Order: sequence, then structure tokens, then C-alpha cells
Amino acid sequence: MLSLSELTDLLATPQKIVITTHHKPDGDAMGSSLGLYAYLIQKGHHVKVITPTDYPYFLHWLPNNSDVIIYTENQQDAEVYVAEAALIFCLDFNTLSRINELGELIRAADGYKVMIDHHLEPEDFDDFRHWNINACAAAQLVYDFIVNVLNDGASMTKDIATCLYTGIMTDSGSFRFPSATSTVYRIAADLIDLGAEHWRIHQQVYDNATESRLRFLGHCLTNKLEVLREFNTAIITVNAEELKQFNIVTGDTEGIVNYALSVNGIKLAAFIIERTDRVKLSLRSTGEFPANEICKKYFNGGGHRNAAGGASEKSLEETVQIFKGLLKDYEQQLLA
Repeated sequence: MLSLSELTDLLATPQKIVITTHHKPDGDAMGSSLGLYAYLIQKGHHVKVITPTDYPYFLHWLPNNSDVIIYTENQQDAEVYVAEAALIFCLDFNTLSRINELGELIRAADGYKVMIDHHLEPEDFDDFRHWNINACAAAQLVYDFIVNVLNDGASMTKDIATCLYTGIMTDSGSFRFPSATSTVYRIAADLIDLGAEHWRIHQQVYDNATESRLRFLGHCLTNKLEVLREFNTAIITVNAEELKQFNIVTGDTEGIVNYALSVNGIKLAAFIIERTDRVKLSLRSTGEFPANEICKKYFNGGGHRNAAGGASEKSLEETVQIFKGLLKDYEQQLLA
């Protein structure tokens, strides 16, 4: 493992650095990555942010977004940057399978791997780890890394603050999840003092929908929402034809599962969607119900207790039946 003093020494002189994050990056993934990017660039490092795939249009306004390299669109250059990097920062994920083909490239790379993450059960691929499952977002940990680990809060800028606030806001559910502790609010206040325009950030992320997304949302709630009162569970299922019908692009399905969870009395919500390669599941729960346990045990996934995801190689119909069938095993918890 790389010691803190060794990492600090490396960061004291310009280095070639790669920052990467998980497949289909969300607000925390991009906010933490671009926040760290802005910090390292300011320090004179040569930095590339490489995402495994594309990401939602409502995050493209983030500072330095134009510098991001999407691996699936620029594979050759990305491979060179990974091979030449002295340091590879891995943000908001802790297993290399979460970054698809990019994972094995990073595993084989000579550069030191630095993990900054808040998910359970990390894989041991990293050389330095800043990890805390109680953090509400990777962006919170990037803030802590800069301010407390590197003791360099004086270098925080408006661009850094804007990116990190975006990550914290999105992964905390706009500060409504239990993970939004008083510490998180103090960090948010500091980021606002540094120039993060909280009202504008919220508007850019949440009030920036396309017409097709809104029509798709209406379709999901009117025609595809199924409420299973006997298990306090709500399910929304979407097939590939419906995605095509509404011209759905990356980001358009973001957050739809939360509408199912908002139904009165619901403890578990599932958004099950038929993609080109497999069926994807997004689960949300309330209280102590372990959504991550279901994803890990039955759908090759995982995540947080109240927010988790997984995938199935079965058909959409078979996957839905498997999901419904396992609810009986959790009946006591769902009805408590």
C-alpha cells in the first residue's frame, strides 16, 4: 500500500494522472471526478478524466466537462493515458467490474491506484484508500481528501465547490437521506461560501428535462406502475420498445424509481428496465430494509442499504417474476 506521506510527496510535483469513475456516471460520479480534476489541474498536474461510458446531458454544464474523455468513444487515447499515468484515482466505485473494459486496463496499469469511495465491500485493487461507508457521497470524501487529508483547504475554488456540491446534493437526495448528517450540511455551507450557487446547481440538474423524458415519466406512472400492497412494494417495468418509442437517452430514466417509492406506505420500490445487453434493476427502500441485500443475492449487484442496483441475464418478464417471487422471503420486514 501507498502511505499518505508517499502520496503527498507524489502530489508535490507534476504527475500524469487519470481520474475515472463508474459505468453510466451520475451526479456524484461526475461531481467528484471534475471537482478533483479542477483541484489537481490547479496544482500543475497533467490530468485526464476518463469515464467508461457516456453520462446524462443534465451534467454536461459542470465546469471542465468538455475535457472529459469517454472511453467507448475514444478508446485508443484513453488506453495511452491509463498506461502512462503515475496515479489513477478511482472515484465512487470499489470494484473494477464497475468500469467495464476499462477495469482490466487499470488493473494491469503500472500507476498507483487511489480509491475514494463510500460503497460496501471494496475489492483490493487499490494502493491507497480513502473510504468511508458512512459518507453520503464520494464528493464528500473528495472534499475531506483535499481539506483534511492533504490539508489544502486554501486551494478550494468556486469550480471545485460547484462540482463537489453537485455530487453531495445528488447522492444525498437533495439532503433528505439519512446520510445527510450535520457534517454534510457544514460541508455544503462551506462549498456555498466558496461560490457554489446551490439554487442554480439544483435547477441545472433537476429542472432541465427534455419533453420526451417528461412524457416517458407520465407513461411510467400512468401505465407501468404496479403497487403490491401485500408486500408494501411498488414496481415500474419498461421494455426496450418503450425506450425506443420515447427516444430515451442516457439520464432519462434517472430517479424514476423514487416516484414508486413515494407512494404512501411503500417500503421497497423497483425500476426494472430492458436494456440491449441485459435487464437492469434499480431498487430503493426506506428505513432498515436492505435493498442492497436483494441486489447482491439475486441480481449480481449491490450498493447501499436504501439504494442499490443489479442486473439479470433473464428476460424482462422472467426477471420481474423472480423479483416478485423473492418478496415472500422479506414479507415480515416489508410489513413491519
